[in-house]
Amino acid sequence: MNIGIIIGSHRKTSQSAKVGRFLSTLLETEFGAQTWIRDLGTTPLPLWDEDIWNDGPQWQQLKALSAQLTESDGVIIVAPEWHGMAPAAIKNFFLCVGMPELAHKPALACAVSAGEGGAYVIAELRMSSYKNNRVCWLPEHLIARSVKDICNDDATQNDTDLQAEFVARARHASTLLLAYAAALKPIREDTTIDHSGL
Repeated sequence: MNIGIIIGSHRKTSQSAKVGRFLSTLLETEFGAQTWIRDLGTTPLPLWDEDIWNDGPQWQQLKALSAQLTESDGVIIVAPEWHGMAPAAIKNFFLCVGMPELAHKPALACAVSAGEGGAYVIAELRMSSYKNNRVCWLPEHLIARSVKDICNDDATQNDTDLQAEFVARARHASTLLLAYAAALKPIREDTTIDHSGL
C-alpha cells in the first residue's frame, strides 16, 4: 500500500511534521506500507487562484504532487489546531486537489495540539473538505495531544504513558486505514461508476 502524508502546518520546523514522520515510520516498519510526506511548511503550495485552471507557471509544482496523490491508496492529513481552526495551508491543499487525486480514497485525520485541544480540527476537516474531491474520511481519527511529550526521536523526551497511548491509537488507526485502502480500491477501478462527480 502507498500512503501519502500531508503536513498541514505553515511552520518550517513543526510538531506536526514530527508526528507525520513518526506515522510514516510506523506504517513502513510495522505494516510494510510505502509512504511519502509533503510538508506544506517546507514546501508550500501557492494560494489558490484562477491560474490553476490555465496551468499557470506557479502551478507547475502541483503536477508532481498530483501524480503522487493519484498513485496513493490513502492519505493521512496531519494538521495542528491554531485558534481552534485548521491552518490555511491545509484548507488551501483541499482547494488545489480534487477527484483525480483523492476520490474514493480513505483519509485519516490527525490533529496536533500542544495541550488538550485538537477536536475542532477533526470536526472542521470532516465537515468542509470532502465535498468536491470525494475523499472518504475514516470513522476513526488521531489527536496528538501534549505533542511536545510524544513522538520525539529521542525517546527519553517522551512521556511514557502519553507515548504508549498515542502509539496504541496510531496502530489501530493505521490498521483501519490500510484495510479501507484495500477495500476501496475496487470502487476506484469500477468502470460502471461515474467518477466525474456529476
